[in-house]
Amino acid sequence: MAAPVQQPSGAKRKGKAQYVQAKRARRCDGGGPRQLEPGLQGILITCNMNERKCVEEAYSLLNEYGDDMYGPEKFTDKDKQPSGSEGEDDDVEAALKKEVGDIKASTEMKLRRFQSVESGANNVVFIRTLGIEPEKLVHHILQDMYETKKKKTRVILRMLPISGTCKAFLEDMKKYAETFLEPWFKAPNKGTFQIVYKSRNNSHMNREEVIKELAGIVGSLNSENKVDLTNPQYTVVVEIIKAVCCLSVVKDYMLFRKYNLQEVVKSTKDSSQLNPKQPVQAGNGKEAKLESGDISNQNDPAEGKNDQQVVPENNEEPGQMKPRSETQEVNEGGAKPELENQVTEGSESNENDVS
Repeated sequence: MAAPVQQPSGAKRKGKAQYVQAKRARRCDGGGPRQLEPGLQGILITCNMNERKCVEEAYSLLNEYGDDMYGPEKFTDKDKQPSGSEGEDDDVEAALKKEVGDIKASTEMKLRRFQSVESGANNVVFIRTLGIEPEKLVHHILQDMYETKKKKTRVILRMLPISGTCKAFLEDMKKYAETFLEPWFKAPNKGTFQIVYKSRNNSHMNREEVIKELAGIVGSLNSENKVDLTNPQYTVVVEIIKAVCCLSVVKDYMLFRKYNLQEVVKSTKDSSQLNPKQPVQAGNGKEAKLESGDISNQNDPAEGKNDQQVVPENNEEPGQMKPRSETQEVNEGGAKPELENQVTEGSESNENDVS
């Protein structure tokens, strides 16, 4: 039986109230980003057919852990969208004050720590963040849920930090990634890595080209960066929605079940047939297939058919692609500028998990 959802007192009401305020602010004010666009940081969240509930859960969860890491947000009383009394209707001065207060509240809403914007895809929510590091906050949430096994959401599936966004065109992505990837992979920094790719509502990007270019950049930053499908130090997440490319580099991607909030709280018994010492693997065909097949949402019609987990392969001649098969093996040698890619078992195009 699934564990009951644990929510702090008042968290549900706070999340719902923030959702309503955010919706009102987007409708009333004329500034600030209303949709996912280049230049934003935030958190990409996938859900199961109920985006409004997903946003409410996201606000509740992010506020809980955000307050824990960064302290509570401070706002004036005007942020509560005050409503005038009957006596104020005929009072010009009071009406002006109320209007000014509403404008201030709208402005403060745009400057909030977490703000929902249109993602551009069904069953996907994007929460714009300000003044925090998305990757650290999301890792903190998953670490706590992994250790306590307390289920805190019902409709949220995956929660991916997005540390940077750019235009979803190959040349723009290459230019952006050369700088973006430096903190993790530029010498003297180095690490083992894999690349996962997902595209929604976009038909002009070529998956193989994207992976080849990004893997080449990682290899050029430090020749000691190596591919590891089983337990990589870093996972480069590429999420493309329409004309926007979202990038992040995350830790413990396999340990935290691909950052799936429904799966990370499951015990070892729930994840039967997986190796207890390595609860989630992507290098071994059978284990990777099982891992990706047990994600909660298997039939989300909104998800595209190109949900791929890909990694650079480095022992082939440039331009050659290894055919997909159930017995593919990965050479874990050093990454090179001209690296090829391979689709791992369990990430076939008919796998409709929300990624």
